[in-house]
Amino acid sequence: MDRRSIIKQAGIAGVLAAGVAPAVHAQAAIRWRLASSFPKSLATIFGSAEMLSKTVKAMSGGKFEISVHPAGELMPAFGVVDALQGDTIEMAQTAAYYFTGKSPIFAFSCAVPFGLTARQTDAWKLHGNGRKLLDAFFAQYNFRTASAGNTGTQMGGWYRKEIKSVADLKGLKMRLGGGLFGEAMAKLGVVAQNMPAGDVYQALEKGTLDATEFVGPYDDQKLGFNKVAPFYYYPGWWEGGAELEFFINNKAYAKLSDENKAILDAATQVAARDMTAKYDAWNPIALKQLVADKTKLKPFPKAVMDAGFKASMEVFAEHEAKSAEFKKIHQDMRAFQRDQILWNRFSEFPFNQYINAAKI
Repeated sequence: MDRRSIIKQAGIAGVLAAGVAPAVHAQAAIRWRLASSFPKSLATIFGSAEMLSKTVKAMSGGKFEISVHPAGELMPAFGVVDALQGDTIEMAQTAAYYFTGKSPIFAFSCAVPFGLTARQTDAWKLHGNGRKLLDAFFAQYNFRTASAGNTGTQMGGWYRKEIKSVADLKGLKMRLGGGLFGEAMAKLGVVAQNMPAGDVYQALEKGTLDATEFVGPYDDQKLGFNKVAPFYYYPGWWEGGAELEFFINNKAYAKLSDENKAILDAATQVAARDMTAKYDAWNPIALKQLVADKTKLKPFPKAVMDAGFKASMEVFAEHEAKSAEFKKIHQDMRAFQRDQILWNRFSEFPFNQYINAAKI
């Protein structure tokens, strides 16, 4: 008697008793590949991809697995978007602003100068128009997005010499992760260099770079930047909250069952929350260690901040004049940001202002 006859004659109770239901309902195992733009050494960022993989496997009972590959293993760090377009991989983990050479709109999915904080980014993407607008744009590149975690407000980077005024930026060769802030810094005279994090230390050591920005104390300490550039500035006005992301191939996602889509969506949220929490937990410890190791921690002079703001607004205006889509997304983000600033004025800002001055 064949399996179909058993099911018809025995009914569901009989099928379960006979032990044939798992074979009837079994789904083919799913095996995806994820290419990261980051090295394994970054326990925060690369760790987010590893957390995603671990969570997907656990939730699916091993039926859905995602292998995670660091930058350079499957492809160069900045090759992931082309790979998604060509259906070479199912997922990537990266920073969208690395790809502003394709379009400046990519930057809005990660960070823009004087933009949103981590919590504001979540709010804009999840409950504002952010993700809807951005995923509509990214459809032409054959992927959708999900947060991989947010660094929070970043540091302003490492410098081989002190920055006392805007004049000190002129001619400065600086590694910048990508995005619109590179254009803003260029207006201030900085010669922007876009390179993977793993190549920066040697460039600073040799003097082919004068400065670099990356993330914050924990990651920067692991990369050893304090050993080759003693001045550490804050804040990173170009990254009020840099969102790392999972880029998910649209065709691969469409082929998933509803159950596996739900598993993947939930796992991205687990990974994103874990990354952001790691930064908040580990950055203060690393900062204390860096200062103990004679790092010269300094705020940017107000004149530098003011010049950066002016240059950034000029960059936004120039791109708005060229692209109606850029203007639409930028203006939507700024309208959302204004409401966030209004609320912050009565909530976290006065609380933080008081608690920072209080003796705890």
